[in-house]
Amino acid sequence: MDIISIQDPRAGVGIGCYHRGVSVQKLSIALEEPVARAAREAARRRGLSLSAWLTQASREALAIEDGLAAVAEWEAEHGSMSPEDLAAADAVLDAASIPRAVNVPRAT
Repeated sequence: MDIISIQDPRAGVGIGCYHRGVSVQKLSIALEEPVARAAREAARRRGLSLSAWLTQASREALAIEDGLAAVAEWEAEHGSMSPEDLAAADAVLDAASIPRAVNVPRAT
């Protein structure tokens, strides 16, 4: 399996996309080649640097993690959500035109 560092010149990494005063930490990470290629392409389609795209993807993943943790905390106190509770939540998301993730693992 080929792994490419995002500091590799082929990855097109730069920090010039951040606003002045934003603190950044330069990291060296490794991605599997297909993931690196797909991430670069996704960033290009959105007009972002790879660093900006990875930052945005990380924020989105962290928001999901926070939400799953909140649900787990609520369920620990109140018990598992019933099918009716889940249907009501789906209705709220539908009314707000918020797409639902498919196959999101439940926090345990």
